[in-house]
Amino acid sequence: SLMAFMSKAYFPGFGPYGEQMDLGMKWLLKEAKKRPDGYMGSVMYEHGFATLALSEMWGMTRDPDDDDAIKEALEKAVQVILRSQNPGGGWRYQPQADGGEDTSCTMTVFHALASARQAGIVVPNETIANVVKYLKNVHDAETGGFGYTYKGKMRMPCTAGGAYIAQLAGQRDTEMVNSALRHLKSLAPGIFTGGHYYFYGHYYAIQAMVQAGDEEYSKWYPQIRDALISQQSAQGGWGKVTNPGSISYETPMAIIILSTPHRYIPIYQR
Repeated sequence: SLMAFMSKAYFPGFGPYGEQMDLGMKWLLKEAKKRPDGYMGSVMYEHGFATLALSEMWGMTRDPDDDDAIKEALEKAVQVILRSQNPGGGWRYQPQADGGEDTSCTMTVFHALASARQAGIVVPNETIANVVKYLKNVHDAETGGFGYTYKGKMRMPCTAGGAYIAQLAGQRDTEMVNSALRHLKSLAPGIFTGGHYYFYGHYYAIQAMVQAGDEEYSKWYPQIRDALISQQSAQGGWGKVTNPGSISYETPMAIIILSTPHRYIPIYQR
């Protein structure tokens, strides 16, 4: 949700939603302080998204003390990720280096690492090289897709996220990435109307197309834009909301996707 607001250039302490953003930031920092080891949340998905939000907020707050607190929490969060990388180059649900690996956790976690590195936090080249090694092991050269695990079924969200983090890892314009983009395009228009993990998959797919260049992006964005607009509920949200007044994770992801043309957030820029 913090990332959704930032995708429209709303930051803690600034603008019409500055107070809400400030409260969200302070809640995240409070959660970070609960764990002196730097781990946020209960699974690496949560840790990855929290790390990403901290990274993109760093330097964008009104109070310098908040920036200092974000830096401290971010550095600890990055260390959790670095020491949790498995020998095969990926990550799984828990922050342990012997817990296995899957593409979904790996792309969520590495997305945060790439953002932190862009912000100035040290991320060793070896870590990035090992991510590339992992991606090559789960990539299917015949279809171009990425599997959830080694020799696992090719999935649209894994292919989208795999292509995107490969681009962030320096593999832009390689055959591995280009074949993944071709595979994604071969699934259209079906993937715009539905599918498993729809919002999660398209969250990564649009960023992969941004990284691929203006030609690919200009063809892809109108399709997902129109699809999301057609799916918006009368209450303004997206996805399945189980409790009155609640918000699903799909709504922030839809907002981030629709906000792609603004490119306010550094990690979402080419």
